[in-house]
Amino acid sequence: MPAITVDDIMVLPRLPRPDVTATQRPVRQVATGQRQREGAGFEVTRPFPSVDLRSADPFILLDQMGPVTYEPMEAKGAPWHPHRGFETVTYMIDGSMVHHDSHGGGGTIGAGDTQWMTAGSGILHDELPEEKLVISGGTFHGIQLWVNLPRAMKFATPRYQDLRGGELTLVSSHDGGALVRLIAGEVGGFAGPGSTYTPIAYAHASITPGGLLETPWPTHFTAMAYVLSGSGTAGTEGRRITAGDLVVFGKGDAITLRADDEQHTGTGDFEVLLLGGAPLREPVVQYGPFVMNTRQEIIDAIEDFQAGRMGNIPAEHLAGRRLGE
Repeated sequence: MPAITVDDIMVLPRLPRPDVTATQRPVRQVATGQRQREGAGFEVTRPFPSVDLRSADPFILLDQMGPVTYEPMEAKGAPWHPHRGFETVTYMIDGSMVHHDSHGGGGTIGAGDTQWMTAGSGILHDELPEEKLVISGGTFHGIQLWVNLPRAMKFATPRYQDLRGGELTLVSSHDGGALVRLIAGEVGGFAGPGSTYTPIAYAHASITPGGLLETPWPTHFTAMAYVLSGSGTAGTEGRRITAGDLVVFGKGDAITLRADDEQHTGTGDFEVLLLGGAPLREPVVQYGPFVMNTRQEIIDAIEDFQAGRMGNIPAEHLAGRRLGE
């Protein structure tokens, strides 16, 4: 099941159809995600940063974790590590993950939930599959997005947002052919619950076979679509796209996506993430988990981490224990 859904999409409010005078955004580029291992050894598909798409301003990174079915004791996560200068957004579609951090935030994120962590001035955290998933095995599928912070907010006080699936704003396309879950930002007059320092729009759309999603998109935002599963076309020019592809749209007022008539996916739909934001147009210097504006700020971040100025691992997480205890 793809996160939160509804029995009858026709009861939902509908996105407005773009006005006939609206400019459709053309497809500027399609980048294909590359598979690699992260954390303690779990596999991700990463469309950016990559050789094909080095900059996705205001975003830094997008990782699709899974979908994968783990055997018992096979699931892996990302043990304690630091961050500074940006926000991590973890959206779970299937399975569950547990988050802890040195600033007191944390909790379990289940299917349909989103956890938003502002690293800001510096924080330590871990992200691990829920214990019952590790012990018993099962399906795991999630997305992590890194949202850059503007220079003036790089040292914001760390904060944590826990968004349950039921809090997301659910709308349909104007013809009822697509379910859109708004996580953050405003699209077509509807707003998601996520609170962001950097203005963005972020949503998950399920488009029925043969269905069309055409929606207004904030004119001053960048616009991208990442294919989670299935196949279809992007833009009025009908550019072919499939799972793992990231579409980068050009300038305009609206975006268009169409699902192929047949979808060989777990949900039966064409599953797509929609994302974009106000470009920061600032220098980006990244070193692993630190995203700053200058090389000296990266050096400072490393020294602050080593000196313990980004916080400490809570005592209850320092001592190991057997799973199931």
